[in-house]
Amino acid sequence: MLATFFIEYLFDPASQLFFGCVVVTVIISIVLHELAHGWAAIWQGDDTPRQMGHMTADPMVHMGGFSILMLVLVGMAFGLMPVNPRNFRSRYGDALVSAAGPAMNFLLAFIALTALVVWVKASGGAAEGPAKNGQMFLQIFGTTNIALGIFNLLPVPPLDGSTVLGNFVPAYRRWLDSMGNPTWMLFIVFMILWNAPYEYNPFGIANNVMDAYLSLFGLGRG
Repeated sequence: MLATFFIEYLFDPASQLFFGCVVVTVIISIVLHELAHGWAAIWQGDDTPRQMGHMTADPMVHMGGFSILMLVLVGMAFGLMPVNPRNFRSRYGDALVSAAGPAMNFLLAFIALTALVVWVKASGGAAEGPAKNGQMFLQIFGTTNIALGIFNLLPVPPLDGSTVLGNFVPAYRRWLDSMGNPTWMLFIVFMILWNAPYEYNPFGIANNVMDAYLSLFGLGRG
């Protein structure tokens, strides 16, 4: 059932636009998230992202075919930016480089939702046709990036939040290093969030944040 959950939107004429908006949003967001890690790593003195050919906008480089296939099938995806923490010039280089990805997601969300506010205010209210579709895309882009930022900041390996916390808490870092490959923990987190009440998972929180932001300008969700 899970494997067909997201792909079903593609075959429902009423949901095809939503499907397309999510796929485009996630690909753009992951690429920019990973590039933010790369830019931060280079700023910290590590040229690994450039040497490995990852300073590119090509989604196949950052995500790979399997991740894109997962996105289309189940609505989940992942990316990768190779870095070498030994080259970081700052003691807190690990935290800075890791936090750059979620920070990019929050920045993208702010830009998208601010653009939505300006668009709605300038148009004087409800939109129809292509304008309505464009506003829907900005809404999806904004909420998805808030959710991605929150999710990636969870202090669970191999998410960015675990590296940020480990950079400030040596005991936690030693525990992370002793685990070897911690990817299995990510699947447990996915299952917990999947079964959690909507208001407590990243997308529920993201929608509440979006509603609060739009309400500052006297707007509600379209």
